Amino acid sequence: MGRIHARRKGKSGSRRPFRTEKPEWVEMEKDEIIEKVKSLSREGYSQAMIGTILRDEYGVPDVKLMTGKSIGKILEESGMAPSIPDDLMALMRKAVKINSHLANHPKDLGNRRGLQLVEAKIRRLVKYYKKVGKLPSDWKYSLKEAELLVK
Repeated sequence: MGRIHARRKGKSGSRRPFRTEKPEWVEMEKDEIIEKVKSLSREGYSQAMIGTILRDEYGVPDVKLMTGKSIGKILEESGMAPSIPDDLMALMRKAVKINSHLANHPKDLGNRRGLQLVEAKIRRLVKYYKKVGKLPSDWKYSLKEAELLVK
């Protein structure tokens, strides 16, 4: 498959082994996993980091396979979901970092183009989240507001 912002094909990525039932070597039960997800969220970890911690430290290969719900759905049902989705927040952090770099290095045209590409991704993602209902329909992205949200 081609890339959005480059004229190259890219390499195929690795895939998780196909599995439909809980592996027998996992020691944690469904309720324990859900409580661990909630406690890690209270500590301030993002959804991606929660999945990584559960995989590396607790041996849980896939939260959705074990509980029947994704990490985001678990947090949403318990009222702990972030107001702005994690992937959008990560892109806004990236845009703020690039913008602060451009303030010190105004002639860095490569990073100026990078900022344009990141902001285009943000706009596409905001459009999607408004359509799905995760963001209010009057929510607007601006770099000034992103700086306030990130810091």
